Amino acid sequence: METLNKDYFEDFETELTVFSPGRINLIGEHTDYNDGFVLPTAIDKKISLSFKKNNTAETCNIYSKNFDAFLQFQLSKIEPSTTEWENYILGVIHEFQKRNAPITGFDCVIHSELPIGAGISSSAALECGTAIGVNSLFNLQFSSEDLITFSRDAEHNFVGTKCGVMDQFAVVMSEKDHLLLLDCKTLAYELIPFNFSPYKLLLINTNISHNLASSEYNKRREECELGVKIIQQNYPEVTSLRDVNLDMLNSLKPDLDETIYRRCKYVISENNRVKQTVKNLKESNLNLVGELMYASHEGLRNSYDVSCPELDFLVDFSKSYELILGARMMGGGFGGCTIHLIHQDFINEYTEIVSAAYQKQFGINATVIEVNPCQGSYIKI
Repeated sequence: METLNKDYFEDFETELTVFSPGRINLIGEHTDYNDGFVLPTAIDKKISLSFKKNNTAETCNIYSKNFDAFLQFQLSKIEPSTTEWENYILGVIHEFQKRNAPITGFDCVIHSELPIGAGISSSAALECGTAIGVNSLFNLQFSSEDLITFSRDAEHNFVGTKCGVMDQFAVVMSEKDHLLLLDCKTLAYELIPFNFSPYKLLLINTNISHNLASSEYNKRREECELGVKIIQQNYPEVTSLRDVNLDMLNSLKPDLDETIYRRCKYVISENNRVKQTVKNLKESNLNLVGELMYASHEGLRNSYDVSCPELDFLVDFSKSYELILGARMMGGGFGGCTIHLIHQDFINEYTEIVSAAYQKQFGINATVIEVNPCQGSYIKI
């Protein structure tokens, strides 16, 4: 095998390029793996993946410009790597191989505009971009739904995060200037027009990622599944927390551990908040949308226990400003971004105010990112 270096990719002539966006989630956190409702959309920040066949039977060469790192593997020897970003690619290829897809050697150059660990799904963008690119390069003709499944399963099997389907679905299926109301049980979805003017969405990246994030994410899923098993003893028709209402849960409170009760209550309440948010968006009641965002954060902080001091500070700080209608943490938790519903005329001023306050409190520079809903992944030949 040829040793990879930048010279190998010097005269790279791509056959196709996939543009695969990150995503935000206005509301509906940790509900997707509970068969619940979410309200995400793709954003105008993305990863580009350029592909070409390399005329070998099984040698694949990948270059990440951001990491200035190379990955070379043989299609006959796909196995998990100790380097995390590599597993998002290897896992997707493994999913194709499980379906006996006729893939041969290829090269790929990756460049990302997405910050890692910010809660805007750089991992799903990489997985979906890989899946879409390989599917097109080799004319495999798998459906978008198939590629979403491959990408989610790659994260389960090679990365070890038992995520739901929201991230991958939003990365692939979003449309410009719309949010996706996604039913994670049936994968039915409704496009909700993004009519927020004069308000916009602003992300503030804490630029921290606590080590708890991955292990605690899986633990929350296990806690919810345990809650469902207990609830099923009295309500056998229940298959997930999606099927449970607060009256049912409260009737079983004596049978539930306090932690399990709080986890279940949060998920049920968050599903309700998603539906209320959609109703208020359709009625152009952005004040109530903002209140629901704040309520979502309180649930994530106090009932689901996935926030952290940096996220809480940014959300609490925003409450002093009338031109900010709502804010909450976004993503798996323990770091990453907050998302704010803010008047467009206040963005520049608030960026200076909050950046200074955050630096003073934690000695860390926050990163402010203005985002707009955009279309999902697409291919340019």
